[in-house]
Amino acid sequence: MQYLGIDLHRKQMTVSLRNHNGDVFLRRQVSTRWPKLEQFRNQLHQALAAAEKYVAVVEVCGFHDWLVQWLRQDERCHQVLVVQPLGRSASKTDRRDAHGLSELLWVNRERLLRGERVQGVRTVQVPSEEEQADRCLTQARERLVRRRTQTLNQIHKILRRQNLEWERPTETFQTVKVRRWLKTLQLAPIDRLAMDHLLVQWALWDEQLVAADGWIRERFLANRNAQLLATMPGVSRFIGLAIACRIAPMERFPQGRSLANFLGLTPGCRSSGDTERVGSITKIGSRMVRYLLAQAIQHVLRRDGSIRAWYQRLKRRRGSKVARVAVMRRTATIMWRMLSTGEPWRCGRARSEMPEADEPRQTRVPQDGPAEQLAPSADPELAGFNTGSSSLLAGEEVAPCPA
Repeated sequence: MQYLGIDLHRKQMTVSLRNHNGDVFLRRQVSTRWPKLEQFRNQLHQALAAAEKYVAVVEVCGFHDWLVQWLRQDERCHQVLVVQPLGRSASKTDRRDAHGLSELLWVNRERLLRGERVQGVRTVQVPSEEEQADRCLTQARERLVRRRTQTLNQIHKILRRQNLEWERPTETFQTVKVRRWLKTLQLAPIDRLAMDHLLVQWALWDEQLVAADGWIRERFLANRNAQLLATMPGVSRFIGLAIACRIAPMERFPQGRSLANFLGLTPGCRSSGDTERVGSITKIGSRMVRYLLAQAIQHVLRRDGSIRAWYQRLKRRRGSKVARVAVMRRTATIMWRMLSTGEPWRCGRARSEMPEADEPRQTRVPQDGPAEQLAPSADPELAGFNTGSSSLLAGEEVAPCPA
């Protein structure tokens, strides 16, 4: 087995190839033009012994998809790893980056080939074609919404310079009457020209958003995880699909706190000796998922009594910002349970809203084991919550998610 480290750039990539003894015997730059890539593949095959294969490692970047697919099409490629950058060095060059990647493969060759986790290496889950398409679609819609917001802000700016916002025909800004009013509004020549351009952009963004929403509706109906997430308060088709395609597959998270850590919702730690310092959240995961979770918990706090009561208790002790981040983390753990068990969201009630005498919980009988009591404290991540399966009252059944 040989080990290939690749440092990818737009026009070229730097490669470093090691043999099973750890010696580098091929180090060069390769152009990303397809004829040059095929020449490098032939050179790589000549460097390999008969029936020998290689393992490749690539640092994640915004355009590594084609390289991963090209490597996987090679029958001599045993495995392709996509990893997070190893860190910033004071003497950084492309050759040293490729050299470090190939050395990383060789040092951890036995653990990587066995499929075991390597400490200090943050591997990246390569999404499937469907997941990648969902990510591109939801990212395009989010970009359209952001551009429309920028256009509307520019329109407001023109109106505020002339103090004309008080004259608009409706309280809500995005209406047909307001658009007609803006088209006939008397402005200075330069402002009129800018307003006409902004109105054309506004109509274009709305037209493209309608087309994107149609695609999202189709792909949402084909994604069961997105439909499960849409049972949460405040989660639309777009939010459910955007989150589902960025956290799948759920099998890689052994427990709910693993998903929360993956999304960067757990606090960082800088400890030494007897000193323990716990800082703010790491924010190492998807920024889009954290933003969408922050939007969704506003509806969760209004409609779920148990989470609202827990949030209010924590808010009195730590403040609203810390409490909201804690709710986001708990919501992530509940999402993991929903997607792992296939159960929809169940809005709970606060203890003050519960009746005085509730029926005791029923027991769950596994198929290959004795009866097990469903104690609320069985899962510390979900203690005090009535969402997911813990929200089912006695005698209730879980309604299956529509396909």
